[in-house]
Amino acid sequence: MSDKKLDSIRLNILREVADLEGVPTGAYSIRVDGDTFDKNSSENIIIEKKTDKPGIDIYIKAAGRRESVHIPVILAESGLKELVYNDFHIEEGADVLIIAGCGIHNCGVQDSEHSGIHSFYVGKNAKVKYVEKHYGDGDGNGKNIMNPHSVIVLDEGAYMEMETTQIKGVDSTRRKTEATLKAKSTLIVHEKIMTHGEQLAETEFVVDLQGDDCGTHVVSRSVAKDNSRQIFISDVAGNSKCSGHTECDAIIMDNASVVAIPKIVANNTEASLIHEAAIGKIAGEQLIKLMTLGLDEKEAEEQIINGFLK
Repeated sequence: MSDKKLDSIRLNILREVADLEGVPTGAYSIRVDGDTFDKNSSENIIIEKKTDKPGIDIYIKAAGRRESVHIPVILAESGLKELVYNDFHIEEGADVLIIAGCGIHNCGVQDSEHSGIHSFYVGKNAKVKYVEKHYGDGDGNGKNIMNPHSVIVLDEGAYMEMETTQIKGVDSTRRKTEATLKAKSTLIVHEKIMTHGEQLAETEFVVDLQGDDCGTHVVSRSVAKDNSRQIFISDVAGNSKCSGHTECDAIIMDNASVVAIPKIVANNTEASLIHEAAIGKIAGEQLIKLMTLGLDEKEAEEQIINGFLK
């Protein structure tokens, strides 16, 4: 463990976005209030701070199979805005878990914003699991804004799974994921979002299926409450013998709005592409069933939402 310490506010954010109780062991880079707070490399995962712009380069060796690296971001100063570039260079045959995430604690009147551009260069037959959680809190005067942008290049036979979660306290987010898949590679995405109040969440997935026998499966599950707005955009192009499936499944409540905009383009006769979208309210019979078990209406709604977003 590092000797460096975080205060209680920043420790709470670290716990929310990365399930950590403090600075971890192994490979990690923790960014706090616009700069690197602490970082550490391991034998097989090398982290270097960029010299030309904010961010880091992460080099993951094939010898480091089933290792993990933590790269959380914490903002606890109102009015702080930053753009960070993180590049992941993953060797052929590597197997790694990457735990990211951003948390903002804003108790001022100014907006706080974190925008990150993550580029993943995944080598042949490498396997990556990427987990990212977004969280915000504060007194509600200044906005919490997060705009993540992921660029993914999967080499032949590579596999990448992304889990992205945004459940609380983010006033505005625009997430964009762009991926290029070569032969026999696979991209799996599971997205979970809940918005409330006047919040806005927009997500866009652009997937270019280039190589034979590559495939993608993108699933977004979301709940929109109060006056919040959500927009889901998917754009999948099949340029080879490939498979692509995108799915948007949303629960809408109160005066919220949800928009699903699918686009699938087949440029090859052997491209198999599917899009599914379902938007609706919680079914009355679901509420009644839970209320007969002793829950009130609000408790029943929470149970249904929690199960839906698992």
